[in-house]
Amino acid sequence: MIRHISIRNFAIIENVEIDFNDGLNIITGETGAGKSVVIEAVSLALGSRADTAFVRSGTDKAVIQLVAESDGEDVIITREISAAGRSLCRINDEIVTLGALSKFCRSLADIHGQYDHQSLLDPDHHIRLIDLYRKDSILPAKASVAELYDKYTDLCSQLARLRKDQAEGRRQRDFMDFELNEIEEAHLCEGEDEALEDEISLLQNSEKIFSSLAGAYQVASESEFSLLSAMKQVSDMVGETAQYTRELSELSQRLESLYYEYEDACGELRSQRDGTVFDPAALDAAIGRYEIIRRLKEKHGMTIPELLDYADQLRVRLSSIDNADEEIAALETRIGQTAAALTAASDQLSELRKASAAELEQLITEQLGQLNFSDAAFAVDFRQNLDAGGNVQFTSEGTDIVEFLITTNRGEPLKPLSKIASGGEMSRIMLAFKKIIGDYDHIPTMIFDEIDSGISGVAASVVGRKLREIAARHQVICITHLPQIAACGTSNYRIWKHSDDRSTYTSIDPLAPDEKVREIARLLGGENITPTTLASAKELIEASE
Repeated sequence: MIRHISIRNFAIIENVEIDFNDGLNIITGETGAGKSVVIEAVSLALGSRADTAFVRSGTDKAVIQLVAESDGEDVIITREISAAGRSLCRINDEIVTLGALSKFCRSLADIHGQYDHQSLLDPDHHIRLIDLYRKDSILPAKASVAELYDKYTDLCSQLARLRKDQAEGRRQRDFMDFELNEIEEAHLCEGEDEALEDEISLLQNSEKIFSSLAGAYQVASESEFSLLSAMKQVSDMVGETAQYTRELSELSQRLESLYYEYEDACGELRSQRDGTVFDPAALDAAIGRYEIIRRLKEKHGMTIPELLDYADQLRVRLSSIDNADEEIAALETRIGQTAAALTAASDQLSELRKASAAELEQLITEQLGQLNFSDAAFAVDFRQNLDAGGNVQFTSEGTDIVEFLITTNRGEPLKPLSKIASGGEMSRIMLAFKKIIGDYDHIPTMIFDEIDSGISGVAASVVGRKLREIAARHQVICITHLPQIAACGTSNYRIWKHSDDRSTYTSIDPLAPDEKVREIARLLGGENITPTTLASAKELIEASE
């Protein structure tokens, strides 16, 4: 519910503060005084797109602040529009995006302008109104349809991909099979390439290695004066003194340990010497094997572990190609089962919608009768969504296409709502919808900019009473130029324009009861207010109450 609005440097408004009340708030004023500018400012505060043309001439920016009540707490919404084209949105001093502001404000107010019939004229919106009317039963059914539709479309996408992969795979199967055979025939082992490099290096240098190892072993252990013999003698001689001091004992142990370690190294040296032979055949075999692995690695740009993983991937892809027909058949079965479940869920949703539509038809027809459409008839037309081949077209919202039909004159056939030509009729039809819709969409504030377009006389009085009826359950802010509607206001405001040597200004004043009478008298008879027009104004107010 909107409690207060502050408008600064917006269009012809320099600085205006307005406190709105519960019930029916009526704004009147001369043509051009800025009535619609106020609604435009409210619309901007609620998240509509900004236009720098609204920034008052000679100022840097326009600022609109709105205080609204949401869930029992006051919310301050601020919208700034700079002359340079920048826009800033705040909710309780926190900067938010325009999208976030617009989303937040959807539950605060609904604005209907003089030419703003698009939502009712758009058949795509009609089905949403039907769903919202009986949302407790329809929305769960709608969610079930949406879930099944997502599953159905996902399965269809999987099938399309599988068929595409199958066709592509068949074209590439021979090549993939060749690559897999090539890798498998190589019998790769992880780390084998590094081992082969060491083996080739050993075989290529075997003569030099044998000569060096043999000489080293001979010097180390085979001669009478070898290092091994010398170390043995040193160890034994020091060992004879080990019993005399702790230091000599430790030294003896160290020398003994060195001797045994050196003896072990000499044994390894002998083993390496004896195992080193020059084998041209083994060298050729190692080089040949290494070349097979090198070519595979270079061809694919992969290491041995990556080649082994790639072979596993090829096996999976080849298996998938070979078993694609079975997978396609299984997937087609699942799609058929899901389509059957989706059809049943869509049919159930359609039945719930038709029951909702039947109630809505009756309520709207009653409202139209109260709005002076004594011969009006309203109906909801249901059709199935079919493709060019006549097949049912599934959507996440079911298979229904819904459109509102109406006739306002006896003997005329029902026609789509969008074919109604009269602006006055459209205003009253829209008001009937707003009354019903407002009762179940729980939007606290409804704003009407010149709802009285195209109507007068008795119809105007009827519209005024209907607005007051709506205002019993919602806050209503309404701009009007008709006295019959203004008389129904529970809070009235007059907007007026004045000028000085510098500029033009707009002001808005709340009207006391006697001022309300004079304003309605002005609407009845112009600026020349007479006792007769004053009496007529009082009569209108009394009649509205």
